[in-house]
Amino acid sequence: MRFDLHIHSCLSPCADLEMSPCAIVARAREAGLDALALTDHNSARNTPTLADCCRAAGLACLFGLEVTTAEEVHTLALFDTLEQAAAMTEWVYASLPKRVNQPEIFGDQPVVLADETIVELEWRLLAGASRHPLREVGRQIHELGGLFLACHVDRPVNSVYSQLGVLAGDEGFDAMELSRHADAAQWRGRTAPHTLLRSSDAHYLEDIGSGWSEADLPAFTTAALRDAIARNAIRLGSPLVRH
Repeated sequence: MRFDLHIHSCLSPCADLEMSPCAIVARAREAGLDALALTDHNSARNTPTLADCCRAAGLACLFGLEVTTAEEVHTLALFDTLEQAAAMTEWVYASLPKRVNQPEIFGDQPVVLADETIVELEWRLLAGASRHPLREVGRQIHELGGLFLACHVDRPVNSVYSQLGVLAGDEGFDAMELSRHADAAQWRGRTAPHTLLRSSDAHYLEDIGSGWSEADLPAFTTAALRDAIARNAIRLGSPLVRH
């Protein structure tokens, strides 16, 4: 099963407005993916529509969000159910700055239906950091039954290494994610004993599936992924090479 665990919809202020959930699903099919996760910045409000679109297309999915911790570390929260993702969203929302988004500066944040009708423009500033520190974010994700991943650990900004430097080892990550450009051989030593995955962190339709992982899974669930991670049975797609 080939999957991309880090994709942004139009709800993320930095994502292209063409990134509606159904457009994402269609592109994922074209890219040869069997499953995906939607992980908008600090919110899972477009995941109900993703569920509808995936159901219609026969594509497996998880529901998530990319949580920015108080240390400005980007982390992934992945869940099996919409209820879990909604609970995590409300917990994150309670810790965001009480600041109204300025779309002319940060970008629009539409919550949409399957036909791309805009239900609401999210008023909160999703581009900001929450007040929850890293370990607290991990504990909340695990209490809700989700997976806790460190995002794009190879990047020079907003990664756990760029923000914290040397790790203590008790951060609680289930796995670590490489970006689509990273050379896994250069990072295995530094990230050990964590299992590595690769995702696209797509903000544009053409980037979906440009970074991916695969594993032999009985079902696309957090339990099946957790088991594959524990067995170090995740295979990484080749890094994207630009010509």
